Amino acid sequence: MPGAKSPAPASHTGVVGPPAYRSQLPPETPDEQINRDPALPVTTLVEALERAYWTNPALVAERARTRSVDFRLPQARGQYGPQLQYSAEYGFQRDYTERGILPPLTRSGWSSTANAVLSLPLFTFGRNRANENSAQAQIAFQRSSLLVAEQQTLLDVISAYAMVLRDRASADITESYVDLLTSELSDSRSRLQARDTTIVDVRQVETRLELARSELLVAQRAAASSDALFLRLVGSPAGDLAALNPLILPVSNLEEAYAFADGRNPVVASAYARERVSRAQTQLARAQLLPRVDLEGQGAIGTVTPYSSSLRQTELRGAVTLTGTLDSGIRAARVREASAANEADWRLIDDALRENRGEVADAWNTWQGQAAAVGRLELAAQSASRAYEGAQLQQRAGLRTTTEILDLARDLLQVRSNLNAGMAAAFVQQARLLAALGALRLDFLLPDARIYDPEVHYDRVKHAADVPLVTPLLRTLDSVALPKASDRTIRDPSGPLGSGGPTSATPEDTVDAGH
Repeated sequence: MPGAKSPAPASHTGVVGPPAYRSQLPPETPDEQINRDPALPVTTLVEALERAYWTNPALVAERARTRSVDFRLPQARGQYGPQLQYSAEYGFQRDYTERGILPPLTRSGWSSTANAVLSLPLFTFGRNRANENSAQAQIAFQRSSLLVAEQQTLLDVISAYAMVLRDRASADITESYVDLLTSELSDSRSRLQARDTTIVDVRQVETRLELARSELLVAQRAAASSDALFLRLVGSPAGDLAALNPLILPVSNLEEAYAFADGRNPVVASAYARERVSRAQTQLARAQLLPRVDLEGQGAIGTVTPYSSSLRQTELRGAVTLTGTLDSGIRAARVREASAANEADWRLIDDALRENRGEVADAWNTWQGQAAAVGRLELAAQSASRAYEGAQLQQRAGLRTTTEILDLARDLLQVRSNLNAGMAAAFVQQARLLAALGALRLDFLLPDARIYDPEVHYDRVKHAADVPLVTPLLRTLDSVALPKASDRTIRDPSGPLGSGGPTSATPEDTVDAGH
């Protein structure tokens, strides 16, 4: 940014110190971020991105939410294993019975009972596998949501970084304009004493100077607000920020951008995952139409009567049960409801692709327009500077009026301000384009940076509820009742926006690996 300066470091009173702050960071945070004092200013975009990536509370919360969704898979897989329900009771009972003319009968005693029911689903006609498919799709959807949150955080940080540079430079440009008018006012007063100008010309300069000073106050307030936003997003104050370098794009034209985004944008991936969730719900609704086969065992022991603890009864029972339900069409209606919901999610994939293509096109064209405008504004700034310098010489020779000089100075301020704003806007639009492509990721921006890997936690918990030999066997058997899963062809009547799903490995491919 032209003329960017850093204001004096602000007081850090109230900022949480490293020891207390360190305990609030999640365990996956790199040591360099844990050990870094949050009160230390950030000076580069790389520092800002890494700091926000690992410590931004909203993003850290989204990672925790992703870990919570991971546990839905072991919950679903646990349905393949045996379930044991048990109960035990120890109580006292006293009965008082009136018998007319006979003496009342009083009986009392202690009783104890214990009961256990063991069940194992042998074949659920796809119920359990549909639940597992739904859990996998929900994990895929949450991972896509996490990528969306990561991209939005990085985009917000890049925007805040550019805004700090822009607003600080704007304050500097306005301050230089104030200095210019101050010098012009001093020169006009000297010329007034020499009777080379009029008091009206001096009043004109004074008016412009006071307006410029008010604009400087506004610009300084905007710079302070940008610093505050930067602190909120990054967690550390903005120091003497380095200038921005252009971002690297993975595509060279708009058609390549369309193809790239179709397979990698996390919003599009979320649409595919949402369709797989409702597809699994449809599978589950269809499986509910069929019976199920379970292995059941029951054991019970207890006193026959509370009045005699010596009389006890033991019961053991085992059976293979076939259970089902007949109704008047309730479950069939649920199947149609789930199928229609899946149809809606299927259509929303087309909508997501269209929306993303519109976002890609808008970001691409806006970035191209901003970049071209910056080039023109650079030429305009050079011309405006030369025009003002030449006009000053002409004024001394009596060829220019004070009003003309002030107008040229105002033009110079306007062009420099527009150039400053245009440079920031072009950079932010380039980052926005990367987000639309699905490439605004820390590992793309900084190839050597450490990134959060949700697969680590997933691998640790995915088999937490498995029963050796039993779960794989029953899972395979239950899969027989379900049709083979396959991605659907996109049916957008407006044109071939894509087919079959993201071209890269989808979150579903990731979570289903090894199963």
